[in-house]
Amino acid sequence: MLDTARHNALVDAVFARAPVIPVITLQRLEDALPLGRALVENGLPVLEITLRTACALDAIALLARELPEACVGAGTVLEAAGLRRARDAGAAFAISPGATDALYAAAQASDIPLIPGIATASELMRGLEHGWQRFKFFPAEASGGVAALKGLAGPLPMARFCPTGGIDAAKAPAYLALPNVACVGGSWMLPEEALRAGDWARIGELARAAAALRG
Repeated sequence: MLDTARHNALVDAVFARAPVIPVITLQRLEDALPLGRALVENGLPVLEITLRTACALDAIALLARELPEACVGAGTVLEAAGLRRARDAGAAFAISPGATDALYAAAQASDIPLIPGIATASELMRGLEHGWQRFKFFPAEASGGVAALKGLAGPLPMARFCPTGGIDAAKAPAYLALPNVACVGGSWMLPEEALRAGDWARIGELARAAAALRG
């Protein structure tokens, strides 16, 4: 069974570092370091690199090695093999969009914490049965948003969340004001045109504004 107290402490330490976790989908490995520096230097040290592109694992390894002030994690972890690859690349944590019994079992044996995704009370109760108390609420806006999280807080107050999905700078403060929300995930500080152009100054400005959103 999961050591719930230890796992909570590991995840809470990640959650506490910034109010927003940037959700990063890298198309070019050469963007990893300048992007990471733009985010970290402007107050967003927790970086979720989604495992959706060919360079994702290399980017995690590069950032973990060259940007030690960052807390680099892997997103879109779907199965045990993905969790192992993320750990081996140097990820400090893993985030999944959902969770299966097999993924929970693999995470029990992993030395990095998994933040599993849930969207319903039943999925949350299943995670609690496995020993988890820290979750990603995903897709947040499509799953009821702030109202849904308020509803879950009554019967299941032990759970804390990082809501992700459809959240932007305007919506984030309402989530961050909830007692069961530790931080939010989003990509609004990473506009596609700025990423394509390598406009790290623009991304840095948006990151600085996001870092100031703590409710």
